[in-house]
Amino acid sequence: MKKAEFDKFADDYDALHAASLGASGEEPAFFSEYKVVDVAREYGRQADVSCQAPRILDFGAGNGASVAPFRKHLPQAHLTCLDVSRRSLDIACARHGQEADYVEFDGNNIPFPPGHFDIAYAACVFHHIDHAKHVSLLRELWRVLRPRGHLFVFEHNPLNPLTVRVVGRCPFDENARLIRASAMRRSLASAGFGGSAIRYRIFFPHLLAALRTLERALTWCPLGAQYYVMGRK
Repeated sequence: MKKAEFDKFADDYDALHAASLGASGEEPAFFSEYKVVDVAREYGRQADVSCQAPRILDFGAGNGASVAPFRKHLPQAHLTCLDVSRRSLDIACARHGQEADYVEFDGNNIPFPPGHFDIAYAACVFHHIDHAKHVSLLRELWRVLRPRGHLFVFEHNPLNPLTVRVVGRCPFDENARLIRASAMRRSLASAGFGGSAIRYRIFFPHLLAALRTLERALTWCPLGAQYYVMGRK
């Protein structure tokens, strides 16, 4: 996770991201929103109903693509955007202002006390991080979650050929190493998370969007373009 690498692409990130997604027929906002919708659904299903205003950590928040979806789908939440790229956080703050807090970190130690957050969320972040550091960073996420808090790690699926093609053509993924869902689940377990589950997502491009009503029945199938692993402290 190199600060300079993300600072370099911060100003052009949106255009580069949109160009890389051309084959899907969707805009980047679609991918940001579906993830947050899934988090809100899972959290509502499993969390303590007394927690109506969860504290959420967006780990690797970049330019704040998650802010608007979180405000829409978990409007009472207190959102913290955490990133190694100061430039990306400045862009997020300029766009969203007081809708979130924007915190820079050193790539190793999350600057919050134990048990501070109810939800930790990482959207396609870990494939940018040296795989040898995954467990240590996941332990940091475990540390800052409250007991029974939830972690959601979304990633690109290396078993999907279109995903591999898209990532291979994307400039800011030039040093990325994709991660199988089973490997990510093992890393969560090594970091102390229990009850982990894998959900595969995004099986149909925009041209076949009418078939997306079937996707809830396909989350077991390891061919989706992306996946998430959910763990609990």
